Amino acid sequence: MPVFVDTNVLIYAEDRDAKAKHEIARELVSGLWEARDGVLSVQVLQELYVNVTRKLKKPLSSAKAAEIVDEYMTWTVVENTKALLRGALGLERSAKLSFWDALVVQAALEARCDTLYSEDLNAGQRFGSLTIVNPFVRAR
Repeated sequence: MPVFVDTNVLIYAEDRDAKAKHEIARELVSGLWEARDGVLSVQVLQELYVNVTRKLKKPLSSAKAAEIVDEYMTWTVVENTKALLRGALGLERSAKLSFWDALVVQAALEARCDTLYSEDLNAGQRFGSLTIVNPFVRAR
């Protein structure tokens, strides 16, 4: 089954200073590479690029970050569309999510994922058949 991955998981996979979270994220992402089940959105890739080049303790070069983003573009990538935006606007209101989180959830729904790995949403929360899973719960 396709699995959607939020930005924070990808950031931790690159951030060696994140220690336990780095290891968990690397393992999760490696498994998705092997299974070819990883799904992302354009928004997630944009956020990844900005965060790893600007917000890490040891930021990556723009060239290295672009290389990483390019690699992830081989996964299934949900495009930003008018339909995605409309769905996210509805989710923002109905589920009381932040706009950015609503875009991530809507992208996962459009990709027919049943799991969304994220640290930013409530673990166990469901949106239809989509379940939010925080892979870092054991790392606290």
